Amino acid sequence: MSNPDFSAPKPFGPLRSFGRVRGRALSDRQEQLYETLFPRVSIPAEPAHGLDPSHWMPSAEAVVFEIGFGGAEHLIGQAERHPSHLFLGAEPFQEGVAKALVGIEDRGLMNVRLLASDARPVLNALKPASLDKLVILFPDPWHKAKHNKRRLIQNAFLDDAHKALKPGGELRFATDWANYAAWTLEKVTQHGGFEWQAEMAADWRTPPEDHITTRYETKKLGDCAPIFLRFTARPRAL
Repeated sequence: MSNPDFSAPKPFGPLRSFGRVRGRALSDRQEQLYETLFPRVSIPAEPAHGLDPSHWMPSAEAVVFEIGFGGAEHLIGQAERHPSHLFLGAEPFQEGVAKALVGIEDRGLMNVRLLASDARPVLNALKPASLDKLVILFPDPWHKAKHNKRRLIQNAFLDDAHKALKPGGELRFATDWANYAAWTLEKVTQHGGFEWQAEMAADWRTPPEDHITTRYETKKLGDCAPIFLRFTARPRAL
């Protein structure tokens, strides 16, 4: 299937700033959870290579890594739905991590581990074929051309993602910026390690059946309706 034009229609506006800023101060409860719960569920920001997620949950039937979980609605919701799966979540912004901690405590979750930092060093350090799914929902678009080099989806990132995913594992990406969707589709398909799963327009216009809508998604701040791209990892060359 040839790469589609994601640019039309563009029903939403206005365009938002590509940056994110820190919001209000943490509540007393959130501060306390950072001191008490976070050390028990945290992922080292710079782990040694060969990091094996099964160390945190040996009985896990699947391991899912969500990068940039924002307000944690999707991460916590999926973890609650799938208690037999281990969920790793990375978010550099303190407020998002604090919300995830509240969700973990309120729902009594034992299957979530959090990284309060850049996800790329951890992805690079993961043991090969240790992930069943890698999820990236609405990452910062860096929509100005001069800033595109700051986007998460780059060749080096895809190399690490392909190494970390099991053959047949899923790379799931969503954005509401048409240019970022086109950029991602081009980068991933040219990489060679992934196969795009779409066969018709509905496959990228419709959320996956297990998708949990986030508050960011409902704000419709991008320049197009949400686009959902799903890829499977091809077997690694011997």
